[in-house]
Amino acid sequence: MESSKVYFTNLRTSPRSNLPDKMERLVRKAGLTAIVLDKQFVAVKIHFGEPGNMAYLRPNYAARMAKLLRSEGAKPFLTDSNTLYSGGRSNAVDHLQSAMENGYNPISAQCPVIIADGLKGTDYREIELNGKYCKAPKIGAAIVDADVFISMNHFKGHEQAGFGGALKNIGMGSASIGGKLELHSSSKPAIEAENCKSCNVCAVHCAHDAIHLNRNRIAEIDYSKCTGCGQCVALCQYDSAVLADYDTSEVLNCKIAEYAKAILDGKPHFHVSFIMNVSPECDCWNHNDAAIVPDIGMAASFDPVALDRACADLVMKAPALPGSRLTESHHGDMHGQEDKFRLIHPDADWRSGLEYAEEIGLGTQRYELIEI
Repeated sequence: MESSKVYFTNLRTSPRSNLPDKMERLVRKAGLTAIVLDKQFVAVKIHFGEPGNMAYLRPNYAARMAKLLRSEGAKPFLTDSNTLYSGGRSNAVDHLQSAMENGYNPISAQCPVIIADGLKGTDYREIELNGKYCKAPKIGAAIVDADVFISMNHFKGHEQAGFGGALKNIGMGSASIGGKLELHSSSKPAIEAENCKSCNVCAVHCAHDAIHLNRNRIAEIDYSKCTGCGQCVALCQYDSAVLADYDTSEVLNCKIAEYAKAILDGKPHFHVSFIMNVSPECDCWNHNDAAIVPDIGMAASFDPVALDRACADLVMKAPALPGSRLTESHHGDMHGQEDKFRLIHPDADWRSGLEYAEEIGLGTQRYELIEI
């Protein structure tokens, strides 16, 4: 397989060229405007950040991307899907409020903000894939309906995947709540009886008649009927319907790759990653620890696999920052070539996802880094 082109720019600026200017030059040079954009609905997939987390991307970058897309005649919108866990983004009302608190609104971002899988995470489409792990990924409907897909990715560590980059933002971030359940676990949901409030919402909305209230008015799951769709987890507001267990890091990363393939196959797509504020864990946390390496730059490519590999390599070559979790968790000299994500999360194997993504034809880890 031939190498993919990954375009890169550092973060040096001048009075004539600020960071949004550099981002626009980067994506233009990388070929974004070669995509037919006129009158096309363009989903700009971005992580709005959990309230309290300060490492998420500044909305200024999204605003410049929206302006660029509109100048080409496109109809852009910022989007993300609801979370599986309870928090500030587990339904569209809270999710939009969280996005606004973090600066993502139609005024600052200069385009609409749409939660891809709807009010309660139930607005999704199943994309037939027949993958090794996922037969029909459940993707937020707004993303499926879009004509063009663009990801804007904050590159950072991740406690389960190893790191979060383009593939993580695409595959996990675009999945509906039921899809996120499928990504995280091979088992079906369970009921934490002590948390059940007897509201019966899970039973009323179960499409398979698999849940009922027992004689003590506590929800119970009939596993002979349960398909593992995850809607009870999506709808429960009391942390009663939950995941029973979690998949290994390797399986999770392979599932993410399959979900990304279901989203991108047959659809024009482009990806830009920001290697800055490289926090140890995901922006889904309500806090962010100190960055593990200095800010590095921005990179863009049509190939999300090559992009993730290039970003990982750049982080591995960067010096570790004193006082970060990286230097605290690794005793000994740091020489600038260590697998920093594996040092922080020794049980998470990020390479497995890239290898599998390459295997299923999503892209290649071979890349040519072109600095502009």
